[in-house]
Amino acid sequence: MSVTYKQRITEKLTAALSPLHLEVINESHMHNVPPNSETHFKVVIVSAAFEGQRLLGRHRAVNTCLAQELAGGVHALTMHTYTQGEWAALDTVPSSPKCHG
Repeated sequence: MSVTYKQRITEKLTAALSPLHLEVINESHMHNVPPNSETHFKVVIVSAAFEGQRLLGRHRAVNTCLAQELAGGVHALTMHTYTQGEWAALDTVPSSPKCHG
């Protein structure tokens, strides 16, 4: 059995950023792709590694970690990156926009 993109994303982010909370959500079904595709993901990650980092730095860290997946089959990655304090103050994670294609 082959490892899915969701599993690889989860493993890589866990190893690189030691998240306190991690959700890897396959949102491919919301897009114009074949059934059971793994092309569009949403990542919600809370990590102490984000303390003192601006949003751009957090996103760069995730992109660097997942460079192989983003160069391969993953077409889109929505990121919600938080420190523990930001996560504790959050009511809800923003919804993903509707796909127009």
